[in-house]
Amino acid sequence: MPEEESIDIKFRLYDGSDIGPFRYSAASTVDFLKQRVVSDWPKGKTVVPKGINEVKLISSGKILENSKTVAQCKNPFGETAGGVTVMHVVVQPSLAKAKSEKKVDKAPKAVICTCTIL
Repeated sequence: MPEEESIDIKFRLYDGSDIGPFRYSAASTVDFLKQRVVSDWPKGKTVVPKGINEVKLISSGKILENSKTVAQCKNPFGETAGGVTVMHVVVQPSLAKAKSEKKVDKAPKAVICTCTIL
């Protein structure tokens, strides 16, 4: 019976600290990895994701899609035997994005210009 391939992954946060490394099956999805990142997020950080929709994982310069597996995202070159794959974590709070869009929409409406010709 062949043994399933596993990959060691650690997650690099915005401040340079790491979560992990953890061993994952090659069949694990990016969605599963994001759930792990959110559940293991360190206490005391200024930016905290509220859910997996606010987390983006980046590997080899590419934003990973939730439906992809770890095997599909693995870097095919530069891997060393027994090495740890580093994935960067970016948090984009959806609430802040919505607030900034509302401010942009309200700003043009609040400006009132009047001209008087004498």
